[in-house]
Amino acid sequence: MRYIFENLKQYWRSVLLLAVLLVVQGFCEMSMPQYTQNIIDVGIQNKGLEHITPSSITAGEFEAAQIFMDDAQKRVWTDAYEKDGDHYSLQNLSREKLKELDGDLLTPLVMAYQLGHMSEESFRTMMKTQAENALQSQKLKGALLDAAKKQADRLDSMSVKEIADAYGLDITTFEAEDEKGNASTYVDVRPAIQKMIDSGRMSEDSLSQMKKQITDTISQTGSQTMRAMAIRYAAEADKAAGTDIDKIQRQYLWLSGGRMILMALLMGAAAVAVSFVASRVGAAVGRDLRLKVFGNVIGYSNAEMDHFQTSSLITRATNDVQQVQMVTTMMLRMVLYAPVLAVWGIVKVYQSHANMSWVILLGIAVIVGIILTLVVLAMPKFKSMQKLVDRLNLVSREILTGLMVVRAFGREKTEEERFDDANTDLMRTQLFTNRVMTFMMPSMMFIMSGLGVLITWVAAHRVDAGTLQVGAMTSFITYAMIIISSFMILTAMSIILPRAGVAAERIHEVTSTKSSIENPEHEEIPQEKKGVVRFDHVNFRYPGAEMDALHDISFTARPGETTAIIGSTGSGKSTLVNLIPRFYDVTEGSITVDGVDIRKRDLHDLRAEIGFVPQKGTLFSGTVASNIRFGKPDAPDEAVKRAAQIAQADDFIMEKEDQYNSFISQGGGNVSGGQKQRLSIARAIAKNPLVLVFDDSFSALDMKTDARLRAKLSEEEKDATKIIVAQRVSTILSADQILVLDEGRLVGCGTHTQLLDTCEVYRQIAASQLSQKELEETRHAE
Repeated sequence: MRYIFENLKQYWRSVLLLAVLLVVQGFCEMSMPQYTQNIIDVGIQNKGLEHITPSSITAGEFEAAQIFMDDAQKRVWTDAYEKDGDHYSLQNLSREKLKELDGDLLTPLVMAYQLGHMSEESFRTMMKTQAENALQSQKLKGALLDAAKKQADRLDSMSVKEIADAYGLDITTFEAEDEKGNASTYVDVRPAIQKMIDSGRMSEDSLSQMKKQITDTISQTGSQTMRAMAIRYAAEADKAAGTDIDKIQRQYLWLSGGRMILMALLMGAAAVAVSFVASRVGAAVGRDLRLKVFGNVIGYSNAEMDHFQTSSLITRATNDVQQVQMVTTMMLRMVLYAPVLAVWGIVKVYQSHANMSWVILLGIAVIVGIILTLVVLAMPKFKSMQKLVDRLNLVSREILTGLMVVRAFGREKTEEERFDDANTDLMRTQLFTNRVMTFMMPSMMFIMSGLGVLITWVAAHRVDAGTLQVGAMTSFITYAMIIISSFMILTAMSIILPRAGVAAERIHEVTSTKSSIENPEHEEIPQEKKGVVRFDHVNFRYPGAEMDALHDISFTARPGETTAIIGSTGSGKSTLVNLIPRFYDVTEGSITVDGVDIRKRDLHDLRAEIGFVPQKGTLFSGTVASNIRFGKPDAPDEAVKRAAQIAQADDFIMEKEDQYNSFISQGGGNVSGGQKQRLSIARAIAKNPLVLVFDDSFSALDMKTDARLRAKLSEEEKDATKIIVAQRVSTILSADQILVLDEGRLVGCGTHTQLLDTCEVYRQIAASQLSQKELEETRHAE
């Protein structure tokens, strides 16, 4: 996993910008439930009033509200208002001061509201209770007791006015809408209580007892219901003082709705910016990884190319990089955002005082349990998936590359079955992981829906008990869903990240593997560049091999001479010439070019002096001219034409419609094998190198073309050092020296005639290809 994060080091500024944008987005998203709660609880239920203190109140109501206040509360109440004609207006107080007033005056204002808005039934119940208490306290007997009981019983059938007249109470009745919007008659008993207090008929003890009874009754309704009563009192007081409550409500709703819209727009802008930056960083990481992989692979020696299969390198440079790029984008967009939402959501839930955190903990525990189960099932499959992709790529590459051979031997059915096996194995693994991932989402949605139902069920009871408001319940559900979604994101990414981690490790394996062929720290430059190649007791062993492929090879190839190398299959001919441009490094001994060990030469300079034509001619998509110029892009047209003429390619090139601008398909698929070899030879000649190396590069040429090419090569490139690997004795008869290899050892060195006399291996090779008469003729011709 650390390799994924290492790729982001150079983009730390973008990651920091993403963190800021995610915090902004998180702040906006976490503010939305609070605005929803405020709109429901304050804007709709509380008429847009946030505090229990009326903004304006009549003088009579100002005095009546103080009935149940103690001295300290009366001072706070009177200090908060100032006289404004016939009314009292609330002073311009800070939000903190208003919150203090809400706490200090909640109980007396609720009591004032209750006694000022008492229903007829509640009034009768209160008076009946007072009458029964009076009977018990006066200890009446006989006829007086019976008369008092009859009067108390008649209260149920008496009207409010009759009760007031019977007890001499100074009360006020008025019509108002109840909570359901229906018109009802209410009784304001505060004037009567105030008159009783003023006349001395209600003592301090009686008043305290009354306060206690009303407080106990109110407290049973719940804190939120008490606050709603106080807000309702403030609304009634404001309305009585001439304040337009509907206007206040509309202003609050518009203001809250406007803020909500602005937050939504800001959140949308932040989300777009986050997606843009995360995509750019992910794409840049993919670009960098592909560049690193390709740049490192380009510098690999044959030893590293043998270690990494070509199919695996292609998979690592494409599929693996794509996995890392995709997960990097998702990680920056979602994984960084999830903790922000989770932590912020937990803070908001704690601040809501809903006391339902256990519901969220239960949901998180269930989600983690499900995810752990899915991870245990899917993780082994994720780890093996990349290897299966490698295998499918390998099989596809082999079949497509060798398609002609497959058709020639009628192996289509067998190769289809082999491809189907690799394809089916990958399909089964992907199906298993996809089914696991598919099962995860419905499970998460089921848990989220279940939590919503559970929260609603628990919160409904608390709303009914008056300890929770509807808006608070709504916001809590939203916060809970956000928190659960955050953990869903983290757990889902915990399944995806391991596969990307495997891909990142595979990429790191390629980028961290350095080529065994490296430039020397201190380069040595030959005093004079002629192209003298010398092998001095060279031994070579392939990496991991138990035996030497070449043993004690010593010879010198000079400018203007042709050195031919011949031997049986597997004798080490190609291995020997591959050492000259340092495709491999010698195990023992040394190879020098113009007196300097090639391991002390700059690789670019060394290879610039060598024109190498491999066994298998490789062409690139482009034109004939671009392929010949491949080793020297700035070669003029004359040099390109000269190289083609030497390589005997000019004839067939001129026959094409576009001649040197004719199109060459990838790999040279639209030219024959002989034409491909001649273009490869022309490419090497066009470099104008000091050393020309031909690794059995004439095998696809007919004898006539071969002879013309060699003659032209000797004539035009007479100053170059020519080293030719050959299979046919007839093509190397005129070589200045012939090296005979047998099982990696140099068993003969000399001209054709000398080797016929001194080297048994060469004699056997020549006898197998030439008749006795031809042998005699070649001996005498030399």
